[in-house]
Amino acid sequence: MGNLSFYEFFCGGGMARAGLGASWSCLFANDFDPMKAATYAANWGGEHLICEDVAKISPSDLSGAADLAWASFPCQDLSLAGVYAGLGAANAGERTRSGTFWPFWSLVRALKAENRAPKLIVLENVHGLLTSNLGRDFAAIGKALAREGYVFGALLVDAIHFVPQSRPRVFIVAVDGKVAIPAALKAEGPLPQWHPPALVTAAEGLAPRDRGKWLWWRLPQPPGRSAIFADLVEDDPVGVVWHSDAETRKLLAMMTPLNLSKVETAKRKRKRIVGSIYKRTRHDADGTKRQRAEVRFDNVAGCLRTPSGGSSRQTIIVVKGARVRTRLLAPREAARLMGLRDDYKLPVRYNDAYHVAGDGVCVPAVRHIASNLLEPILLSLRENSSRVAAE
Repeated sequence: MGNLSFYEFFCGGGMARAGLGASWSCLFANDFDPMKAATYAANWGGEHLICEDVAKISPSDLSGAADLAWASFPCQDLSLAGVYAGLGAANAGERTRSGTFWPFWSLVRALKAENRAPKLIVLENVHGLLTSNLGRDFAAIGKALAREGYVFGALLVDAIHFVPQSRPRVFIVAVDGKVAIPAALKAEGPLPQWHPPALVTAAEGLAPRDRGKWLWWRLPQPPGRSAIFADLVEDDPVGVVWHSDAETRKLLAMMTPLNLSKVETAKRKRKRIVGSIYKRTRHDADGTKRQRAEVRFDNVAGCLRTPSGGSSRQTIIVVKGARVRTRLLAPREAARLMGLRDDYKLPVRYNDAYHVAGDGVCVPAVRHIASNLLEPILLSLRENSSRVAAE
């Protein structure tokens, strides 16, 4: 269908770009973090990249008229780590990180005034977007979209359909109201696969005027996931070292009897069993807070989180008979959990590489949305435009 074009806001390491694929051309990319911008440039080039606060970007920085604006805006104020502060929260009078949505939206409005607003907009964020600020944040975004003439709907897509990582994310897909959307892409009502109760509640919380611009997107079932967590884990990783026996024993000592029993069960299988461990603060029966190590052996990694989000980094546990080894998740393993190819260039520093992966969007999830929603809409638009021109 020829090259499609896009702007990538809050681009991080460019995982949305990786998911969109070679048929899409990037006209502009932006991130505030120099490390992430450097990673983006290392993988995609820096020709259209601006490392700057989105509030300091002007419409003149955005070349052409892109088909799509993709914005994975910062989620800290929309997750438990941000105490659900919300889009409008302020800290000592300063705009919060999730407040970056509004400068982004100002750019969209400015592009519309110049008659070059994108036909499609995708907003990606954590599940907490549906409930933050008692649903008012989601409603505010809906109002912004509707008042600028977009129709829109949302999907909750979990990376677990594509990679061995549990990572549910909200994708709001908005379309210029003048664009004819193929009927096959719309459902008559919510679909359990993509529209869980929290999303339905969020949609019901839209203002009546904005609710009229809401639609239910239809996505096909993803292809079956072929890889399990153990397939991504290396015996000789780069960037991390295996814990000493003493360090592993310390981790095991932090487990409750229930979690220790999981390790013992894995031992009895007498084959390589890979799991993951997170450290959590829990209350004992007497109410005492204690740090615990919780293990899972379900062939799926827990959701990648960056240390700045308030969570511990994920630890690998490999059991083979009586032998138990532990270590941190390696940078390349984290990248694989996001669906990145092994030739993707990661930062050298461990924390930097972990941040790039942990703050990103699942690559095959982007591809699924692009191939089944974004591209069919734009293909239909082009075909209709060609038909009108020929008449």
